[in-house]
Amino acid sequence: MPTEAQPAAAALREVTERLSATPRGARLARRLARYHLDGWGIPYDSELSDAAEAIVAELAANAVTHGRVPGRDFELRVTLHADTLRIEVADTRAERRPPDVPELPEPEGESGRGLVIVAALATEWGVQGRGVGKTVWARLALTEGEGRLAKPQHD
Repeated sequence: MPTEAQPAAAALREVTERLSATPRGARLARRLARYHLDGWGIPYDSELSDAAEAIVAELAANAVTHGRVPGRDFELRVTLHADTLRIEVADTRAERRPPDVPELPEPEGESGRGLVIVAALATEWGVQGRGVGKTVWARLALTEGEGRLAKPQHD
């Protein structure tokens, strides 16, 4: 009977990648995150892997669309520690910060849903400044069984 690999409870797992601020870079960020999660014992197509992929996709797309500075990359960092998965996407546009509370766009709108999705999936999320630019981060809480999420507590 096959067994699923489980990450050690207290082990810190982290990957940081610099990617081109292009649609191709955003797509690669999503694939790299999923690849590393699988290597850490969080299987493809698990609830956690799917949520993390969606968050990376939205944050990377925002970095490429709203945070792009020609000639500058964006950075993806994914950290798994104990019962928390943290996703960070950093870009070089400090003046283009996302709203503290994302609002739903008009039903006919073609954009504006990314942070609404992030807020719905993440336990918490936020923005912090850095030397050059900003970092948008999201945290996912794991349940006892890897590959499953603790339900976010939103007001």
